[in-house]
Amino acid sequence: QVQLVESGGGSVQAGGSLRLSCAASRRDICMAWFRQAPGKEREGVAAIDSDGYTSYADSVKGRFTTSQNNNKNILFLDMNSLKPDDTAMYYCAATGGRCYGARGLLSRRQHPWWGQGTQVTVSS
Repeated sequence: QVQLVESGGGSVQAGGSLRLSCAASRRDICMAWFRQAPGKEREGVAAIDSDGYTSYADSVKGRFTTSQNNNKNILFLDMNSLKPDDTAMYYCAATGGRCYGARGLLSRRQHPWWGQGTQVTVSS
């Protein structure tokens, strides 16, 4: 079992920046960020595999960056040039063990463990 706790959400104007954090109760996991806007399906936003390779949704490429601390138990999401379309609940997700291929981690089915989410609201 893994506990995931997100933080850092808030309200910003378009063009602004936010940094989300996700603290995990274990280190031997692979983590990713998802988001869900009202009335839409939950989608993968950014992921990082055991070798540190990252993958991003096309809608956030060049604006969002995901990274981990040295202990690999905290996942970050740096969000820049935010748009109103980025408004959503952002979730951290994890799967156990080592994993390779960050693109695959953008699938919800890869992750049995989820945080409670943190709200990001971007106003125009």
